Amino acid sequence: MHRDRAIPLTAVVLLAATALAGCERGSSAGPGESTAGPSGCPATLTRAKAAVKRAERTDAPWNGPTSGPTAARGKTIAYVAQTMTNPGVAGVAMGVREAAKVMGWKVRVIDGGGTPVGIQAALSEAIALEPSGIVIGGFDPRATSRQVAQANAADIPLVGWHAVASPGPSKRPELFTNVTTEVEEVAGASADWVIARSDGHARVVVFTDDSIPFARNKAGLIRKGLARCPGVRLLAYANIPIPDAGSRTPQEVSSLLSRFPDTWDYSIAINDLYFADAAPALRAAGKRGTGPPFNIGAGDGDPSAFQRVNSGQYQAATVPEPLSQQGWQVIDEFNRAFSGRAPSGYVAPVHIVTAANSGGATNWNPPGYRRAYRKIWGE
Repeated sequence: MHRDRAIPLTAVVLLAATALAGCERGSSAGPGESTAGPSGCPATLTRAKAAVKRAERTDAPWNGPTSGPTAARGKTIAYVAQTMTNPGVAGVAMGVREAAKVMGWKVRVIDGGGTPVGIQAALSEAIALEPSGIVIGGFDPRATSRQVAQANAADIPLVGWHAVASPGPSKRPELFTNVTTEVEEVAGASADWVIARSDGHARVVVFTDDSIPFARNKAGLIRKGLARCPGVRLLAYANIPIPDAGSRTPQEVSSLLSRFPDTWDYSIAINDLYFADAAPALRAAGKRGTGPPFNIGAGDGDPSAFQRVNSGQYQAATVPEPLSQQGWQVIDEFNRAFSGRAPSGYVAPVHIVTAANSGGATNWNPPGYRRAYRKIWGE
């Protein structure tokens, strides 16, 4: 595929479908995908600025669960990772291990390597261990339907992280619950930030991985959010599988810079790691670390993303997942499952991090979560 060739919308849809089937390793849509307009969007701009201001707050109190079952004993958890090269997946795994240690539980992390075959093998390995519970870490369980059915038949509870589109329990596939922020809020916050910062006039590139349904849905919501403002134009839609990001992103960024040398001024990525891989190409092209393009990650908020934001190195903002808190929540949800209780129903609030409000931190989590969970568990 030639990267400098505009691809019609119908072709992008077909490519996304092919990527889901495992046959397409990424693509980039050209400027035919745009929401260009000569005037701004006064009403949308006002709403976006207010939403960004709320999301940038750092003093919101803990609004998660404060009651639940005390800690079960002697449990083992298998964490099946889509790929441990995904900082979000790895960050949640770290939180799971930390919380499990408090509970006295054992954790085994099994890396699926980012391929359908690898993930299926990893989940099969997890089931063979006969653990107390299994985490579906960042992949679509429908792609492992046979293994999920085996786990269900063995009465092994499954807790997802970014496994399906919405937080909470799932019937098809059968998950006790799915831990995630509201993808609509995360996508909306990143689009609002671009609209607000550009005063309703931006030319944007979106980076995503259409092979992951969650990511594809998030990217679609980002595009929908940007389309609310006629003054915002979508220059390109760069579909790069996360496992290929290290090799593919620098090439894609170089191509985009040659196509849009003076017009590309904003980027949104479904995962911050794209900007780690974009930085060398942007630097080589003489672009300043503080932009343009002004880059915002709509997840996952790993430490390297905070470092780029704090130091002004090719990333201006991130909408982070509270990765550690979500790891603790995964353990709390398992504890509820083991006790015959319902899921907690907690969904972390959306938050936007910039150098102005990060306080130099390298992560974001709702304040007070460790204390709250320890109190619930009696630990």
